[in-house]
Amino acid sequence: MKRREDPDMNQRPMLAPESDYDIVRAAIRYLSETGPDHTDLAAFARAMGLSERQLTDLFRRWCGLSPKSFSQAVALDHAKSLLRDQASVLEATYEVGLSSTSRLHDLFVTYEAMPPGAFRAGGAGMDMVWGVAPSPFGTAVATATEYGISGLGFADAETSVEAALADLANRWPQARFSRDDARIAPLVQPIFDPARWSAERPVRVVLIGTDFEVKVWETLLKIPVGRATTYASVARHIGRPSASRAVGAAVGKNPISFVVPCHRVVGASGALTGYHWGVPRKRAILGWEAGVISTAT
Repeated sequence: MKRREDPDMNQRPMLAPESDYDIVRAAIRYLSETGPDHTDLAAFARAMGLSERQLTDLFRRWCGLSPKSFSQAVALDHAKSLLRDQASVLEATYEVGLSSTSRLHDLFVTYEAMPPGAFRAGGAGMDMVWGVAPSPFGTAVATATEYGISGLGFADAETSVEAALADLANRWPQARFSRDDARIAPLVQPIFDPARWSAERPVRVVLIGTDFEVKVWETLLKIPVGRATTYASVARHIGRPSASRAVGAAVGKNPISFVVPCHRVVGASGALTGYHWGVPRKRAILGWEAGVISTAT
């Protein structure tokens, strides 16, 4: 782990930016146990092995928020507040379209849904490249076709790059994969750079799944950043009000994490329920997005 010296902190080591997410991940676990209303900054910093200043600098560098603000951003009460008007979130977004002001600070995405036959054939005959690139949430592992990104996951100390790739590749067992980091990097970099979120340069993604899954994923694309909805609400909006459990399964199978924002779907109570790449990362993404909004307003 790289370190640099901070002369103002009696030569105590400060983590380099590329190591930020390792500490953020540990911090999220700590916050999950203490809760936002009982976070003592000094105790928090000690638990992370940092000074209060180092901890504050780390969070401001990583997401633009103070540790307490970040904690509040991913707290249950915050999720509940987002849900107070959740019944109108999707309706409003449908009414104004994907390029509306409600997506001003969000990814602009254009997508192509592959024919159901490609899904049933396990991607037979398809050529995909894969590679890795840095992200605020660990190493991004991505797959792509000639039409755009077809898969996005994450690797960290607990999930190897090979395991993350296998998770993505297993969805299309008959496809041919070859590694090309140089081709993947320019596809991934704009996804995590809000300054490059533009309707003129949309992120191109390829959705490969059953008709039902694709319909769910299309609906997720319409949830604005900083907002949340429930599985039941998504079910209503695809015309299957009794299919909340099936919607949950489809959300869990979303192959393009972050871009297709399955992290913005929460339980009926506002609880931050399961996430394919781990609830700590879900909390990290929601907090990071809160920082994006805070910086842009």
